[in-house]
Amino acid sequence: MAAEQTSRFTVTRNSQAVSADQRAVLLSDPGFGRLFTDHMVTIRYTEGQGWHSHKVEPRAPFQLDPACAVLHYAQEIFEGMKAYRLADGSVAMFRPEENARRFADSAERLAMPAMPEDLFMEAIEQLVKIDADWIPEGEGSLYLRPFMFASEAFLGVRPSNEYIFCVIASPVGAYFKGGKKAVTLWVSEHYTRAARGGTGAAKCGGNYAASLVAQKEAIGHGCDQVVFLDAAENKWVEELGGMNVFFVMDDGSIVTPPLGGTILPGITRNSIIDLARAKGHDVREEPYSFAQWRSDAASGRLREAFACGTAAVVTAIGTVKSSDGDFTVGNGDGGLVTESLRADLTGIQRGTVADPANWVRTL
Repeated sequence: MAAEQTSRFTVTRNSQAVSADQRAVLLSDPGFGRLFTDHMVTIRYTEGQGWHSHKVEPRAPFQLDPACAVLHYAQEIFEGMKAYRLADGSVAMFRPEENARRFADSAERLAMPAMPEDLFMEAIEQLVKIDADWIPEGEGSLYLRPFMFASEAFLGVRPSNEYIFCVIASPVGAYFKGGKKAVTLWVSEHYTRAARGGTGAAKCGGNYAASLVAQKEAIGHGCDQVVFLDAAENKWVEELGGMNVFFVMDDGSIVTPPLGGTILPGITRNSIIDLARAKGHDVREEPYSFAQWRSDAASGRLREAFACGTAAVVTAIGTVKSSDGDFTVGNGDGGLVTESLRADLTGIQRGTVADPANWVRTL
């Protein structure tokens, strides 16, 4: 495998890359998160040396020491973003600069070195360019997973002195099986996602690990996702296991829980707020209790509810289950506001709707 130099990256192409014919078969039904491209990006960090050893190379397992810090102290962060194939054949990403900024914020919270935004962007673009043939046509996309973990071998509670940054890519279809129009939620009573002063606003693996038992409970009750209430009063709706949540009222106004350190500042969330306000909706970031959710759904004041995130985009919430009984939101199958916002967002991402805020970055 011959290496070539591209900018500050050494590029080694995979001599055993998947053939075009085999790739076409795989992309006909990629699923979500189970299929991966031929290459990955890696960059090393060493205290006193900084970022070094920038590589685009064949995707392969890491060789880690049993004392590798991430295995013991969970210093790890990640991002989720997508690349899309536009109608003219070009490739675009949606607000990747925001992912770069959030990645740096997560690193700060986990006592990890900040990845310069320009280096983060270059790493992402290097992988997208070399594996562009893996971007599915139609409704599919290339899900990008940048992540960083502590790689120093030691036992002791302190920040690591060595880190590995990596980007991998996965061709994906719909996040929910069957492309569900509306999902069913389980309200967790015994588990919380985050507390003030914790890591709720950081995108780190530990947050998701702690949510899995609640997600397992949700699946056991026949639900697609879990919704978490606040840790202090077990009263206020915060977010789903991996998505932010919005509520659409009968007067057209929209409510979403406010950021405050316990909720992930979603890039899709922020985009939805801007899009909704541009369409004339009064969007309020304010506390919303589970009791109010149930009451508003029963009275008809609440017409729609939806979850949003990079993976699931915008997904209607149809039914909510808890130990106190179930209730339906609106007609149980979404609504016009949810569909309109989803259409605007996906249209901008795929270049079929005007992009006045310059959210799309074309490669």
